[in-house]
Amino acid sequence: MKNLILAAMPIVALFSSPVLAQEAGDFTGVKATAIAGYDDFDQNGASVDGFAYGVALGYDRQTSNLVYGVELEATESTTRIKNAPGRIEAGRDFYAGARLGIAASEKALVYIKAGYTNARVSVPGFGGQNGDGYRVGGGVEYKLSDKIFTRAEYRFSNYEAGIERQQALVGMGFKF
Repeated sequence: MKNLILAAMPIVALFSSPVLAQEAGDFTGVKATAIAGYDDFDQNGASVDGFAYGVALGYDRQTSNLVYGVELEATESTTRIKNAPGRIEAGRDFYAGARLGIAASEKALVYIKAGYTNARVSVPGFGGQNGDGYRVGGGVEYKLSDKIFTRAEYRFSNYEAGIERQQALVGMGFKF
């Protein structure tokens, strides 16, 4: 019980922080974001990295300092695993999920996200396969103006057939 109370203390401190008592900015609305960054692809211990890029569309709703929403995303990757019999290409990745965040100030949103993801892995000349999985992650969104924002996030994806992906991405977006 003592460990549970100690573990909960940072969460209580976050929610009772004077920073959160400030007026929260309005994060409600439809958003479109261009994203790009580091992509680490791991298939049964064979790890290779590359560059991921794509777009995300979403809608967030804000109640007091709590922000919640949905997000759809499509990315492509330059990540390739080269081996003796051929090469494996980690291609497109679709994601649909939810995010939950706290407006930490008038301009900053700290969030977590989770959802379904589907990636395409192909071997040139042999075709490709889709792999279903889940994604979890978190990040920070910062408003540059009422309509323009920037984002930085980390996410972990786990797919079928022993495939995992870790990504660190940045983005620039527009709120409608």
